[in-house]
Amino acid sequence: MVARRVFEDRLTELHETLMSMGLLVEEAIYKSVTSLVNKNSELALEVVLDDERINEYEVEIEKKCFELIALQQPVGTDLRRIATMLKVATDLKRMGDHAVSIAKSTIRLKDETYLKPLIDIPKMAEIVKAMVREVLDAYISLDRDGAVAVSKKDDEIDKYLSMIFMELIEIMQQDSTKVNQALHFLLVAQHLERIGDYVTNVCEWIVYLKTGSLVDLNK
Repeated sequence: MVARRVFEDRLTELHETLMSMGLLVEEAIYKSVTSLVNKNSELALEVVLDDERINEYEVEIEKKCFELIALQQPVGTDLRRIATMLKVATDLKRMGDHAVSIAKSTIRLKDETYLKPLIDIPKMAEIVKAMVREVLDAYISLDRDGAVAVSKKDDEIDKYLSMIFMELIEIMQQDSTKVNQALHFLLVAQHLERIGDYVTNVCEWIVYLKTGSLVDLNK
């Protein structure tokens, strides 16, 4: 009984660490896009610097998960819980990496006049940020149906990417001097789309944790 209690306590600590990591990632996404819209290079630099803490969380979670596996030799549901934490931490880390890439675009474009007001990118980012928050809520409550519902929002992200792509291609065709900036905005949209994909991955791991079955929610 004592060993079981220790195991549960360590899982709870890991769970709390994962949530802290997730909140940092959500904040990084918000800051990165806000910095781009407002041409705030100082805020963008915060995103770049804060990414070190996100990376530290991932390392901490991996270390503690492997320690639990080595010391407790979990099976069944317990092993699924640990495996899910490892996978979710990796996906959150990658989301943070994409937020950093968006922030770096802000820094590179800080002295330029934007070719157009940013409208669709912020809308796309709002959906992505909401997906991150909702998938964290689904993870906390082990809400399989909620996770599946979150994954469906990825279709909206893909539609925004297509619209932004077509608009920017047209701008580049009309004015070659705007190619560099347009490419940066296209990359930002692609980074947001990739974050949406990683959220869908987390949704799949929630379903796995709840049911023991691996599913493809991208279909």
